[in-house]
Amino acid sequence: MNTRTSRRHVRWSHGTVADLLTGRNNSMGFIRLCLATAVVVSHARVLGFGKAEFGHAFSHGQVDLGKWSVYGFFVLSGILVTRSGVRLRLGRFLWHRALRLLPGLWVCLFLTAFVAAPVLYWRLHGSLDGFVDRAGGPVDYLQANATIQLNQYDVSNVMSDAMGKGLAYDRSLDGALWSLYYEVLCYVGVAILAVTGVLARARRAVLLITCLLGWLVIRQAVGDRFWAGAFEASFLAPFELPVVGFTNPVLIVYLGYAFALGALIELYRERIPVSDVLGIASLVALLVSARYGFLFVVGVPAFAYFLVWLAIRLPAPFRRIGARNDYSYGIYIYGFVIEQALVVLGFARWGLLPYLGLSLAVTVLLAMLSWHCVEKPAMRLKDLGGRRRGARAAGHTPAAPDQVAEAGERDKVAVRS
Repeated sequence: MNTRTSRRHVRWSHGTVADLLTGRNNSMGFIRLCLATAVVVSHARVLGFGKAEFGHAFSHGQVDLGKWSVYGFFVLSGILVTRSGVRLRLGRFLWHRALRLLPGLWVCLFLTAFVAAPVLYWRLHGSLDGFVDRAGGPVDYLQANATIQLNQYDVSNVMSDAMGKGLAYDRSLDGALWSLYYEVLCYVGVAILAVTGVLARARRAVLLITCLLGWLVIRQAVGDRFWAGAFEASFLAPFELPVVGFTNPVLIVYLGYAFALGALIELYRERIPVSDVLGIASLVALLVSARYGFLFVVGVPAFAYFLVWLAIRLPAPFRRIGARNDYSYGIYIYGFVIEQALVVLGFARWGLLPYLGLSLAVTVLLAMLSWHCVEKPAMRLKDLGGRRRGARAAGHTPAAPDQVAEAGERDKVAVRS
């Protein structure tokens, strides 16, 4: 390559995603932390004061800060989970996914049902009489939601009673959990593509799936460029699935589209340039489409590229944040219930900033406890039995230096996936 071509390459591209988005040398942990915090910030207005969430007016109702954060999570999950699906056998892939979601979720559900709900019930009624015996009590709450699908939103009518007394604005005790079910459906999709060999040998099929989902998004946008119904069934009828229950196909289309874009970035990473020009252009496209319409057609793909570009191009100090301790999941699952509890207890009277600050402080504390006491110990089980079988299969043959280096790189990736 001559000097002129080399300079042009440096100017327009720093390399490819395959070159630069490897191991822990990125800011994905920091971005995930920001997205989870943004959900809490966005919910503060609607839960604490009954007002529209941040960004709702700017986008003409297309989306708000909280929902954009959910889209961001799905894009990043598409990258990391697809990488995991390519690397792992089916059983171990499903085992890793279960360990990452279920232990933290189950503890959160238990604390919501048997700690937060009784406190709020006592605050509303002055005693716990009838708390356990009421329809939709704490045991029912655990049983209804243990399969990840959010089938019961309240515990012993705590939030309904709070709304009746003018102390709250939402009937759900932890409504943020709704998205986990649709993320798991994406995991199932990756598992099917992995076990059929599509991820390893027929990645164009993933491109076709993404185009199909994109066509459904465009189909709706042609009729309404400011469409704000991505979280409400409209052109596809909802249906019931055995065991889990209600399923909204519109959510599958829109969130699946974001996840599929992340999967494409991972599968075609050697062809995607990391360009500052494209990074800034994607941010501009995101903001323009949010303001003037066609957000889901233009803004979601732009957002996907922007997140990847940001994860690579943020300064080195940001790469250390969230690299070893991932509090983002805990912030996401506990933020809503903490905000609801503080509303019922009367802390919203202090105003938005004090209420939000206290909500974030308590949420982050619980997220730290969740990570160190539940999530991280559970993730230590991800290779249970794997090393022993690997040693038997290898016959204790010493690995070559390049194989050792490759295994180390895979282990770094596995921490997040």
